[in-house]
Amino acid sequence: MNSETTAAPVARRVPAERTHHGDTVLDEYAWLAAKDDPETIAYLNAENAWTEQRTAGLAAFRDTLFDETKSRTQETDLSVPSRKNGYWYYTRTVEGQQYGIHCRRAVADGEAAPPIPADGAPLDGEEILLDGNALAEGHDFFALGTFDVSPDGHLLAYSTDFDGDERFTLRVKDLRTGEVLDDEVPDTFYGSAWSADGSILFYLTVDEAWRPYRVWRHTIGSPATADEIVYEESDERFWVGVGLTRSEKFVVIDAHSKVTSEVRVIPSANPTGAPAVVAPRRQGVEYSIEHHGHRFLILHNDGAEDFALAYTSADAPGDWVPMIEHSPGTRLESVDAFANHVVVSLRTGGLTGIRVLPDGSTGSYDITFPEPLYSVGLDSNPEYQTNTIRLHYTSMVTPDSVYDYDLVTREMVLRKRKPVLGDFDPADYEQHRDWALADDGTRVPISLVCRAGTPRDGSAPFLLYGYGSYEASMDPWFSIPRLSLLDRGVIFAVAHVRGGGELGRRWYETGKMLAKKNTFTDFVAAARHVVKAGWTSSERLVARGASAGGLLMGAVANLAPDAFAGIVAQVPFVDPLTSILDPSLPLTVTEWEEWGNPLDDPEVYAYMKSYSPYENVAAQDYPAILAVTSLNDTRVLYHEPAKWVARLRATAPDGDYLLKTEMGAGHGGPSGRYDSWKEEAFINAWILDRLGAAG
Repeated sequence: MNSETTAAPVARRVPAERTHHGDTVLDEYAWLAAKDDPETIAYLNAENAWTEQRTAGLAAFRDTLFDETKSRTQETDLSVPSRKNGYWYYTRTVEGQQYGIHCRRAVADGEAAPPIPADGAPLDGEEILLDGNALAEGHDFFALGTFDVSPDGHLLAYSTDFDGDERFTLRVKDLRTGEVLDDEVPDTFYGSAWSADGSILFYLTVDEAWRPYRVWRHTIGSPATADEIVYEESDERFWVGVGLTRSEKFVVIDAHSKVTSEVRVIPSANPTGAPAVVAPRRQGVEYSIEHHGHRFLILHNDGAEDFALAYTSADAPGDWVPMIEHSPGTRLESVDAFANHVVVSLRTGGLTGIRVLPDGSTGSYDITFPEPLYSVGLDSNPEYQTNTIRLHYTSMVTPDSVYDYDLVTREMVLRKRKPVLGDFDPADYEQHRDWALADDGTRVPISLVCRAGTPRDGSAPFLLYGYGSYEASMDPWFSIPRLSLLDRGVIFAVAHVRGGGELGRRWYETGKMLAKKNTFTDFVAAARHVVKAGWTSSERLVARGASAGGLLMGAVANLAPDAFAGIVAQVPFVDPLTSILDPSLPLTVTEWEEWGNPLDDPEVYAYMKSYSPYENVAAQDYPAILAVTSLNDTRVLYHEPAKWVARLRATAPDGDYLLKTEMGAGHGGPSGRYDSWKEEAFINAWILDRLGAAG
């Protein structure tokens, strides 16, 4: 690290009190929540300058890591084309350009699959639908929200965000003429659905708390002021989504809280009709639907903790008829219907899987895969009338791979494996599944990858990743930037802690609400285990997590600071109690079924206060901490890590704390691929420096 004498920024202390349930808390850094205050921006800029100064000695190394990622990546490339209604749809990237180019090409007579040029060149007869680079020109940030072609292939609905705050402007392009129509709707959310004839477009807007709650109906060619509200969700716990079934027969409006669902449908051929409820909401019952011929398939947890599959009439939804009974330990995650088959995505034993029902109801079988650790799921499958499905497969040593699987012959054909340029050889790496023992006797799975022959004598540098919330599973994945760590002797591992979904719904339930601390103690147990097992030592172990995983990082920093040499917390949710107490903030009310409601429940308040990273900063020795955030993040507001770092400096001043704020990005960080690589190189350079493996 660069050793300048300039002192780190010191945030001004302004006493501000918060009182709930008779407990008064002094928050001297609450003023940092004033995003429009010049003093706030000045402080964030000062932190950025300090971080740049402290890491200046790593600048050349960052460039090296960036160059390694770039040299291993086939920059001019294209995705495997997906077939829909007479066209092959795909996305291309071009060397030197930040964003993808969305394209299509007409299906030739008798063409089962188009050739995929190894050099990433355009397909013959290509039609460019949308060029992200042209749209992003003149902007520091760019993201697409909706990209939705009408069933007849004539119109494209797309939406753009140039700030990172996930407020999108919706537009419509006529693909026959290339003209962008006058139709324009500001401040929309992700998701859209077309009517069968392409005359009407359904879209979503959010309320002041950034909750998608209204579905609108827009007639093409009419002003947005004439749009009609189709559905409005008044319960602040519920989010709303909208989409079109694969069969293109129904517009689906899905209202869901963390624990309850309700689905409405509108026939796409009658888009002005009123939405009909498939099954009324019942507290604690989650369900989703998929249209399949004369029926709706229902994936649900009614009396089925790990979910079951049933069906009901599409014409007159009523009783649910069982198709796949509940099997504890086998978590059914989603269902996809095709004309002659039903495909269920599931997980069991900590691994993902695919189950096929050949005739839609009986004779099911699971597709098998050879590696001990892997992740598999359905890829883009927009066509309903097909006997072939597209699968995405990866592991910690196998680059992202796309397969076509014939549902009749059961033949699986590799269509493309993500190129890794240079001398990459999967045989040079090995992956392992290990298990830690939590304090309460629970076995916690750990997935590891390292160079073959890495010593088990405690000397290897080690990066431990974690998340553990929302039933999100951190399944094994391949990463080109990670190779720069592995090739320098680093072991990379994921601790599959409770609160995630790796081992089914029970794994999630025992890591949320008043059991949330299991997430943190599981991670500490994993850190202690890899040291005890000889994988590494605590002096050579860095932890990393993002968003709710950033909460995990902040919690373990307080809980077991001696277990880590460094901690990386990206867009970290480190001031959860303050945020969850304020129902006016984005996402707060919808989050109460994940964390509890501290506003009304004193037990929840006390429990959250006991683990909140910001509330529990103590005068102790902390590992080095790098916090990375974004000014325009609407999911975890920038001031949470800003306040956290300020309090760490004030309370434990001998520590090494850095805050890096992206001043023009959102929750996902920089939007362009090269900018993302630079961000990853910055973080990895810091990690390798902490591990003594830089160079």
